[in-house]
Amino acid sequence: MMPKLNVSDLPLHTLEMPRALRELMTRELAESGTAPMPRRSFLKMAGAGGLALGAFPHLASAQADAPAAAGLKPTQQPSAFVQIAPSGEVTVTINRLEFGQGVQTGLPMILAEELDADWSLIRTRNGSSDPAYIDPLFGLHLTGGSNSIKNSFTQYRELGARARAMLVSAAAARWKVDAATLRTQAGQVIAPDGRKLGYGALAESAAALPVPEQVALKNPKDFRLIGRPTTRLDARAKSSGRQDFGIDVRLPGQLTAVVAHPPVFGARLKSVDDSAARAIKGVKAVLRIPGDRGGEGVAVVAEGYWPAKQGRDALKLAWDVSKVEKVDSERQLVDYRALAQTPGPRAFDADMTPLATAPHRLEAEFVFPYLAHAPMEPLNCTVKLSEGRAELWVGTQGPGLDGAAAAAVLGLKPEQVAMHVQTAGGGFGRRFVGSSDYVVEACQIAKAARAAGLDAPIRTLWSREDDIKGGYYRPMHLHRARIGFDERGQVLAWDHVLVGQSITEGTVFGQYQIKNGIDGTATEGLRDPYPVPMRLTVHHPKLNVPVLWWRSVGSTHTAYVMETLIDEIARTTKQDPVAYRMRLFGEKHARHRAALQLAVDQTGYGKRQLAAGRAWGVAVHESFSTVVAYVVEASVKDGQPVLHRATAGVHCNLAVNPRSVEAQVQGAALMGLSMCLPGAAITLKDGEVQQSNFGDFPVPRITDMPQIAVHVVPSADPPTGMGEPGLPPLAPAFANAIASLTGKPLRELPFRLA
Repeated sequence: MMPKLNVSDLPLHTLEMPRALRELMTRELAESGTAPMPRRSFLKMAGAGGLALGAFPHLASAQADAPAAAGLKPTQQPSAFVQIAPSGEVTVTINRLEFGQGVQTGLPMILAEELDADWSLIRTRNGSSDPAYIDPLFGLHLTGGSNSIKNSFTQYRELGARARAMLVSAAAARWKVDAATLRTQAGQVIAPDGRKLGYGALAESAAALPVPEQVALKNPKDFRLIGRPTTRLDARAKSSGRQDFGIDVRLPGQLTAVVAHPPVFGARLKSVDDSAARAIKGVKAVLRIPGDRGGEGVAVVAEGYWPAKQGRDALKLAWDVSKVEKVDSERQLVDYRALAQTPGPRAFDADMTPLATAPHRLEAEFVFPYLAHAPMEPLNCTVKLSEGRAELWVGTQGPGLDGAAAAAVLGLKPEQVAMHVQTAGGGFGRRFVGSSDYVVEACQIAKAARAAGLDAPIRTLWSREDDIKGGYYRPMHLHRARIGFDERGQVLAWDHVLVGQSITEGTVFGQYQIKNGIDGTATEGLRDPYPVPMRLTVHHPKLNVPVLWWRSVGSTHTAYVMETLIDEIARTTKQDPVAYRMRLFGEKHARHRAALQLAVDQTGYGKRQLAAGRAWGVAVHESFSTVVAYVVEASVKDGQPVLHRATAGVHCNLAVNPRSVEAQVQGAALMGLSMCLPGAAITLKDGEVQQSNFGDFPVPRITDMPQIAVHVVPSADPPTGMGEPGLPPLAPAFANAIASLTGKPLRELPFRLA
């Protein structure tokens, strides 16, 4: 069992870091092939399927007749996660997608800690859709919800401890001594008399031993790696341009496909004139394929991206948009406002009678636009078909789900589809889609190309414009609030209405997220931690715009609403916004109090005089069980808001890699800032998305970036994730600073001061 963690047990370098938790989903489609299998079957499959042979060279064959630990699942078997070469080099397989969040370093740190490996000899590789690589708590292949480190912390510790125990047993047998007399350090087993054996020399004999079911884990005070700021293993490759991503896959004879998607979601083709496209040098085929949401598309397959794009540009297509809804953003806002006036299902239902007699009343409307994910690496998927088998190379957050979808399209069984997970250049949720849209598209193209006589791997590649115009999006939301409160800021009644599309309705995840007609991903972050009597009415209109989670999901809008309204109540009642929040937290929310106090202490808020024209802004929010508070400095220059400095106080838990925690908060703050910038909105006219690239859907430039400092409340609790919690409170803290300067609250994103 894992020892209970106490602050006093921790080495000093661990006392500055993380925590994050979030329930996302609880299982995967049955046909995804993720059900646990017997250990022997897994080892046979691993050997036959070309996956990692395991903890050590020749492990599968060496253990074929070894006693099995019947109580262990595939997720607990070192054979899928650790490979030790004769040189002593240790390769750790990660069960998540690495797309910038640092799991390619954090997970190996956890395993290497218990293995007592030499960190300089640690290498990594990506997992697959194999059953061993499911999330051990959720039971599906998933990178999302800030749960990678949190859910695999104990798992990877035990994997390292099991492998270490086998190595120690092998050394004890060779030296004919009691294993209890041996110790390990930096990739070696050491005897009391000073004899040493490197892990590489012991690997083969250790592989023949049974895997122990129960192992003892280190006392946290003995950690050498966990909690120590560590340079990421992929830092050099990424900073030098040598890192390969999914977009870089190159196979012999590979072709590239680009797709002409319908201008309105779900539209179908009237006619196709592809004569000019086929005449372009390098174009191999023009294929009409089924599209997402019942639509159609035309794929141009060529010898490279440029001829494929030229071929697509040369197509003459006529689209039938008569049978699909053509959403218009201006009309949509009018409809949302009308819907907000109607009855609907309620998440909270407090008594609203005090509204009529409250000494102070506040009414507010908030509007949040659609947002694109816009990762730096556009969507891509490479598919290779052979008789009765398919291989996919793709940066996916859900290889099991996508593998099952690929199998369905290709008429194969899930076990006949090999998913080679590639490092991805960002995603923010876009690479985990219930419909597996871009993976299904790539498989449709590969199937059609094979039917047309093209026997070659095909890489389907989206452009930036394809990605921004082609969905999926963070939904547009409308919030309305009527609040009654007294002279002390005590809220007497809070009547709240939320209008926005459900992101899980119609997907396999809806049955877990939607209760009483309300998608819990839309309302997360409302009310708590403030003890306000709230009546929350929710409407989920259905529109022909594909929607999806976006980094920090519902908290992208709920945090803004709550934190700007709380600030407005404080200003109305002439209270300091920090002191007001502290009073509302009471004794139940010590973590919120600690995070906010840390940010305040690090900035000198209330004690330090700001430069003329600048103001403080404050916000604090919990998402994924992590609390992040920001204290910011901002001003208005030439009619535009400017963010100068942001200081974060973070209450997470024990940080595996403090350097990654800092980076995640910095990146999340930057993405939170992106919501505030002029033009940061996806709008539709006659069903067509009006934005196409960073020219009209801007991201922050280096000149927009404030100084950022990240400070973490010391904690010894088991770690959780840090991918998303740094985003939600940044925008409201910025808005509160501007409202303090101008006297006018900002109730729309992106900001509009005029």
